[in-house]
Amino acid sequence: QVQLVESGGGLVQAGDSLRLSCAASGRTFSVNAMAWFRQAPGKEREFVGGIAGRGVSTYYADSVKGRFTISRDYAKNTVYLQMNSLKPEDTATYYCAAKPTYGIPTMRNEYPYWGQGTQVTVSS
Repeated sequence: QVQLVESGGGLVQAGDSLRLSCAASGRTFSVNAMAWFRQAPGKEREFVGGIAGRGVSTYYADSVKGRFTISRDYAKNTVYLQMNSLKPEDTATYYCAAKPTYGIPTMRNEYPYWGQGTQVTVSS
């Protein structure tokens, strides 16, 4: 099993930056790709971005492209989501997800491992 723990969420103002972290533990050798999803109240959980392999491949949702950056520290088994130029519509609970195979699908059911989520609130 793989355990994922997110951290770094909080309350910020529009235009601010925030960095989320996701630390993996357990059978981390079985993890290849990791991704971030988010879910706003009353909405479906949506793909934000992902990273596969040793950071060679990344992919982002159009809504965050150019503002958010995902990176990975293999030695620390941690993936980061750097969020810049935050907007009120970025307000959501952010979840980290992981899968054993290469590739960055956008469907949540492709990821067997999930964290508990961290809240990000962006005020206008």
